[in-house]
Amino acid sequence: MLFSSIPFLYYFQPPVLLLYLAAPKKLKNAVLLAASLFFYGWGERHLVLLFALSVLMGWAIGLAMEKTEKKSLRRALLLCAVFYDLGLLVYFKYTDFIIEIVSGITGLGLSLPGIALPIGISFYTFQLLSYDIDVYRRTVPAQKDPIAFGAYVAMFPQLIAGPIVRYKDIAAGLHDRTHSLEKVAYGIRRFSVGLAKKTLIANVLGELTVAFRQTAQPSVLFYWLYAVAYALQIYYDFSGYSDMAIGLGSVFGFTFMENFDHPYASGSITEFWRRWHISLGSWFRDYVYIPLGGNRKGLSRQLCNILTVWMLTGLWHGASWNFVVWGLLYAVLLIIEKLGLKRWLDGHKAFGHGYVLLCTLIGFVIFNAADLSQAGADLLGLISFGRLPLYTAESLYQLRSYGVVLLLAMLGAGTFASNALLRLRSCKSVNDVLCALEPAVPAALLLAVTAYLVDGSFNPFLYFRF
Repeated sequence: MLFSSIPFLYYFQPPVLLLYLAAPKKLKNAVLLAASLFFYGWGERHLVLLFALSVLMGWAIGLAMEKTEKKSLRRALLLCAVFYDLGLLVYFKYTDFIIEIVSGITGLGLSLPGIALPIGISFYTFQLLSYDIDVYRRTVPAQKDPIAFGAYVAMFPQLIAGPIVRYKDIAAGLHDRTHSLEKVAYGIRRFSVGLAKKTLIANVLGELTVAFRQTAQPSVLFYWLYAVAYALQIYYDFSGYSDMAIGLGSVFGFTFMENFDHPYASGSITEFWRRWHISLGSWFRDYVYIPLGGNRKGLSRQLCNILTVWMLTGLWHGASWNFVVWGLLYAVLLIIEKLGLKRWLDGHKAFGHGYVLLCTLIGFVIFNAADLSQAGADLLGLISFGRLPLYTAESLYQLRSYGVVLLLAMLGAGTFASNALLRLRSCKSVNDVLCALEPAVPAALLLAVTAYLVDGSFNPFLYFRF
């Protein structure tokens, strides 16, 4: 069930919210857990029991680690959790990829089993791992209530598309959180903005990327339109889902971390990755990069750690070589910046901004390819002056059709739109026109989204690959 769907907006969310608000405090987590399991089971009916078993395993191992004082036993329990969680992730996500590699090396021609990827497994696996690691480190106490723990892992606002919520960030709120009209109002506003970003911008840009894949008239212009459209589509899609998750979390009394902070306004790739998918970057920093030694064991070790983290980051996104290359591309760029380029970029902001936009465009062309062969063809298409026509009738038609949306998306990806929303929320008088308009914005966005969803059927879900 997608947030940007009629069943969620009108059949699932309203009764769940009413039931949750009507439930007494001691039953709110149970209502949230039941709703979340139903939400997950809507699309993964045959995997609900497996998901529930993963939650119970994480909860039981956390309790066992807290009860023992023997570090060797705690370490053994942590290894059990890591092997179980990562084992499931590897089985469902990487079995085909591993068999393909072995088949290519040995020439055996092994057939691929085609194992279906459970929705959200990459997200909830990392949540379970962070919880057990933190309990092992004694940085958080184990959660004794299985209902509260289940509500944390399965919470439907962030279950299938993040952000990756750390247990320590919401542990207190699982038993003692406040609910208020202010939080609900903020949550509805944030959800409506994210819903509009996903549906009215990302989905429309997605239509352009599909048209590019289907064209019989390739041109340099069309390749560039595709690259720009996809880079904006994935931003509005992913940040839109994060906005919706943060908004829903606020409605239920939780505060989730921000996951995007105007990444395309960055002046370096280092800055870009501090602003893009913040919850994933901080997860790899705290649970992989720092335990490997971080920057504490010399420059060569630090550079090796960066390569390791970014290869894993690429693989986290998908079981394909283009994701590995995508991750290593950013590792190389980050290393070059670490070796001195960033200091120069900090003094040349305009150049740095252009450099970030070009690098991210190239990166997302690789990211969105089906394989390395297609990635190479797409990159060549961007610079194929002389071998491809500069433009065709179809590419000009697509530019006219989607030019306004592309321009609005570019403006919205900067700080202008967010500053306007802050101004809208900062009114202090009921006589202020902006103050009068502010409550109408979510309703207007919901009406526009509903009209789009009723009229059209194009509503892709990018996270099937994750």
